[in-house]
Amino acid sequence: MNSNLYIGLSGGIASGKTIISDEFSSLGVDIIDTDIIARKLIFPGSETLNEIVSVFGEVILLSDGNLDRKMMRQIIFNEKDKKITLERIMHPKIQKEVHSKIVSASGPYQIIVVPLLIQSPILDFIHRVLIIDCDEKIQINRLINRDNITEKLAKKMIESQSTREERLAIADDIILNEGNIEEIKYEVKKLNDFYIKISSS
Repeated sequence: MNSNLYIGLSGGIASGKTIISDEFSSLGVDIIDTDIIARKLIFPGSETLNEIVSVFGEVILLSDGNLDRKMMRQIIFNEKDKKITLERIMHPKIQKEVHSKIVSASGPYQIIVVPLLIQSPILDFIHRVLIIDCDEKIQINRLINRDNITEKLAKKMIESQSTREERLAIADDIILNEGNIEEIKYEVKKLNDFYIKISSS
C-alpha cells in the first residue's frame, strides 16, 4: 500500500455519495468505489456469486444468471441475519480489491467510497472520514423515486443502516447534500484544496 492520504467517503443510502464522488473525480481525484467493486465481483458464474447462491438459493438469480438485486434487497432488508451473512461473504473480497486498487492509484490522496463504513474493516486504515449528509425525508423521497419502491421498504432500507447520528459521530468532514449543486461544488473544491494541503504535511 502506498503512503498517500485515504479519505473514506460515506453516507446513508440515497444521500448522494455518487454525486459528490463524481465532483471529486472531475477535479482529477482517484475514486475507489466499493459498490462498483461489489458489482464486478458478482458477475454470472463468478466464484463470489456462486458462493452467495449456495447460501441464499437460486431464487436470487435472474433467468440470464445475473443477481436479482431487487429480490436480494427484499431479503436482506427484511432479515437482518441474512444481511450479516451477505456482508461476511462480500467484505473480505471487497477489501482485498480496495487494497489492490490503492497500490496503483495516483495523486496526493484517494477517496474510497464505502456506503456502510461504520461496519466495514476499511475504516481501520483510512485517515479521514467524509460523511455525505441529508435529511431522512429527502432520503426516503429519493429512494422511492430512484428505485420505484414503497415508502415502507425505503424506511426499512434506511433503518437497516447505521443512524444519521452514528455516521456524523465518526465524521471528520461533512457535506450537506440537499440538492444545491453549486453549494456542493464549492464544498468539494474547498475540501480538495484542504486534502491536498494535509497530504503533504
